[in-house]
Amino acid sequence: MRSGRVTIVTDPAPRALSPIGPGVLVGTWGLAVGGLLAARLLSLVEPTGLLAANLAGVAAVLFVLLPDRRLRARGEGWEEYGAGFLAAGGARHAGELLRGAWQGLLACALCFPLFVAAFVGFTELLPRLPAGLASIISPYLGSPAFSFRLPESFALALVLQLLVVALPEELFYRGWLQTAWARLAPARGVTVLGARLGHGFFATQALFAAGHLVSGQPWRLATFFPGLLFGWLRARTGSVVAPVVAHALSNLLIQTLERSFYP
Repeated sequence: MRSGRVTIVTDPAPRALSPIGPGVLVGTWGLAVGGLLAARLLSLVEPTGLLAANLAGVAAVLFVLLPDRRLRARGEGWEEYGAGFLAAGGARHAGELLRGAWQGLLACALCFPLFVAAFVGFTELLPRLPAGLASIISPYLGSPAFSFRLPESFALALVLQLLVVALPEELFYRGWLQTAWARLAPARGVTVLGARLGHGFFATQALFAAGHLVSGQPWRLATFFPGLLFGWLRARTGSVVAPVVAHALSNLLIQTLERSFYP
């Protein structure tokens, strides 16, 4: 189906299986986040530093293998959860990747200027806040001093953000979790700017934000807000490709802003 110039790729009709219950969804999230927390705590005493340097890889394995195990047990595939490109190749899947990349880039072009403006305003406000409050809501210290800097090894950082961070997280949250939750109550939901946000949409983004508390940094709860964009893109496009692109570029943007304002 087409809406303007945006091609909507709908998920294949789910098979005649009972929906995945909320206990399984939240329990699997708990296993993934708990495993990551255990790895992070172990990394504090692991002497070589290898585990600490590869926590993103640990997260990627957990976020892919745990739901994949659930799907395989049900005889389902990722193509039913917005990730048809993981199936055997073909023109349709190549088109899905190209469309998703374009849709993700377009969303970033529209949203990033607003975010940059908000970030600049926040850096001006932060030094005026009480020190105790500032330490809870932000990692930044001192007054900002702008000097444009990209993240180190930018090309490598882009690849890592796409394949190691954004792709596994989007498969787990917006692919598996958001899709399965919506199927628990197909009649429930609300349409926002052409996207049907189904049952469990906000709960999915809340779990996405809560999972970031593994870092021990309370300000990471703010990831709830970009999660809304990623979830909307998943619903609007019928695929996780656009959310993956937007997620990776969002991470690179915040890294660029941090290096540029707090050298």
